[in-house]
Amino acid sequence: MSRNAGKLALVLMLGTALAGCKTEQTAQNAPAPEVGVIVLKPESAALTSELPGRLTPYMVSDVRPQVGGIIQKRLFEEGSMVKKGQLLYQIDPAPYQAAYDQAVANLARAEATLKSTANRAGRYAELVKINAVSKQDAEDALAARDQAAAEVAAAKAAVQNARINLDYTRVEAPISGRIGRSTFTPGALVTAGQAEALATIQTLDPIYVDVTQSSTEMLQLREAFAQGSLKDGKDATANVDLILPNGARYGHRGTLKFSEVSVDPSSGTVVIRALVPNPDGTLLPGMYVKAVLTEGVDPNAILAPQEAISRDEKGNPVAMLVGKDGKVERRVVKTSRVIGNRWLITGGLAPGERLIVDGFQKIRPGVPVKTVAAAQAGAAPQAGSAPQAASR
Repeated sequence: MSRNAGKLALVLMLGTALAGCKTEQTAQNAPAPEVGVIVLKPESAALTSELPGRLTPYMVSDVRPQVGGIIQKRLFEEGSMVKKGQLLYQIDPAPYQAAYDQAVANLARAEATLKSTANRAGRYAELVKINAVSKQDAEDALAARDQAAAEVAAAKAAVQNARINLDYTRVEAPISGRIGRSTFTPGALVTAGQAEALATIQTLDPIYVDVTQSSTEMLQLREAFAQGSLKDGKDATANVDLILPNGARYGHRGTLKFSEVSVDPSSGTVVIRALVPNPDGTLLPGMYVKAVLTEGVDPNAILAPQEAISRDEKGNPVAMLVGKDGKVERRVVKTSRVIGNRWLITGGLAPGERLIVDGFQKIRPGVPVKTVAAAQAGAAPQAGSAPQAASR
């Protein structure tokens, strides 16, 4: 039995060896897996940032009365557009008209008095030469004339003040824009300098967009410009596009106006203000939008499709390439941000290399592969399209 068992074991070993040889031969004869690749090429890419922004009016004016009285009329529709100088409220002008008429009458009386005293002073000046009147009388006549002239000047100022108060009974729009609700109705009593505004006017065309950006990102951007890795496009740093709360892109492009010179110590951010046209009144104060700022242009950017970049167990971005020997190579790369549907690569990949974008399930590092051009790989929006949230 032991001799038969030994022969059986020998037969099994020989069979296993023959099967292994056949398997290895089959594997060697199997066709190389097919993968889709793209050849990396440098291209010009506009670098943009998508930042949260809040809309604020270009100008704001609270309409308040300059004189007290009863409101007779409200001459505008709440929520409508008004123009500078347009009549908004009419305050009862009767007492101010009476004060103006009285001031005009006082001026006429003062002017008559001045005329009489001036004539007397003229006559006394001639009579004093022949000693017909005393010098004291002549000096008194001159003083009376000067006093009358001063009263005329005071009366003119009173007329002007009364005219101003009468004009203030017509409450006009100080700026052009959209007027809000009226807090007072006809018949209400208002006073000069009251705390509560009659209404508020906001100029909404154009309109401001206030956005915040990390001071760290601004420093990195300035360093890139200094090193020459970024170049300004035509008006690139001035362009601002908006994405509305419903996800739609706003049809008018804004212009970057200024950047705060100081950093908010609590958040480490700076405020950037942009001026955006608003001819249709689509943008409203207080609305939150996304502002897409064009920061600069990288003339030699390496862009890789998102599907070609994965993450290893440490979270590092990884790409699979086909080396010169036709075998798969695994490489850790560096990414900066997403532009459209592609990663901006800042390290680990070079122009001319073949990046695998399809067929990952069939490959592993060191395995020979057959490459085909990936028809849709890298088909992305043109450089400068609005980016997704940047990742690092």
